[in-house]
Amino acid sequence: MRHLIILLSAALSLSGCMTVGEHGRSTVPETSSLAVYPERTQTQLMLTEIPAPTRPIAIAVYGFTDQTGQFKPSDTGQTLSRAVTQGGGSILVKALQDAGNRQWFTIVEREQLRNLLNERQIIREMRERYLGEQNVNPQALPAMLFAGVLLEGGIISYDTNTVTGGAGAGLLGLGARSEYRQDTVTVYLRAVSVRTGEVLTSVTASKTIASQALGASAFRFVAFKKLLEAETGFTTNEPDQLALQQAIEKAVYALVMEGVELKLWEFADSQAGAPMLDRYRKERDGVFTAEQVQEAMERSREAAPMRIKREEEKTSAKKDDAGGRQGARR
Repeated sequence: MRHLIILLSAALSLSGCMTVGEHGRSTVPETSSLAVYPERTQTQLMLTEIPAPTRPIAIAVYGFTDQTGQFKPSDTGQTLSRAVTQGGGSILVKALQDAGNRQWFTIVEREQLRNLLNERQIIREMRERYLGEQNVNPQALPAMLFAGVLLEGGIISYDTNTVTGGAGAGLLGLGARSEYRQDTVTVYLRAVSVRTGEVLTSVTASKTIASQALGASAFRFVAFKKLLEAETGFTTNEPDQLALQQAIEKAVYALVMEGVELKLWEFADSQAGAPMLDRYRKERDGVFTAEQVQEAMERSREAAPMRIKREEEKTSAKKDDAGGRQGARR
């Protein structure tokens, strides 16, 4: 059995670089039988940490559709199920709300606009019938908000088996194996000016989806005419929806930073947003990897918050120091 453990450890070490990352798989509970609130992803934390803008941006999302046209693959061929979720619009709206803790965007409902207009029409008819209003009171039914920016785009790519492989070893009837597979989902997002129709900026983001299988087997005689056969293993799959969520959140983060860089909007405190903008530029231009940027942001969260002293506090501190020195001389 000791040989089996050694072989399994060897298979794990061979496949360690392709395991399902903690930012993808650990946010999904494995043993809880209760409904839970999912933990925040690292991209969601990045969105919430964006400093506030000078003013919120009114934005509309009519849809964020699956443009891949792909169906989910299976061992027996393709099925009628789609390869990725069809709820990209809902994920995008949530990501926009998370930006700066609801400080960046004022989101107006457009994806189910017909339902909204139907309800407003019902209110209008009820007030006309029971209150006799020919013109509905604007305080009871004010005008709807309009958006200055439209968000368009969609899920434009879902590539399966971009990386596949495995490793295995066996000795004297004991064996261990490891298999892995990687898929990739890509989204595009563009901001369009409602006033002019100009495409203000366009961004893209991708996220890999990792799957891994580990197993071990034993086949040997433990006594005369007694054969031992044993097999064990497990498989881990990063949820496609979670990967798509992180790709959309990354695209929203890039959209905010690109807009700041192009002077479409700006931070209320430019000094607070400058480090995040600088990290984004370096990641976009390939100076830093996504892992390096993530580590830098985690270190900044753990660091003690900086506090800028006012001039009055500096003057008071100097007086205290001067008084202390005079007392020491006496």
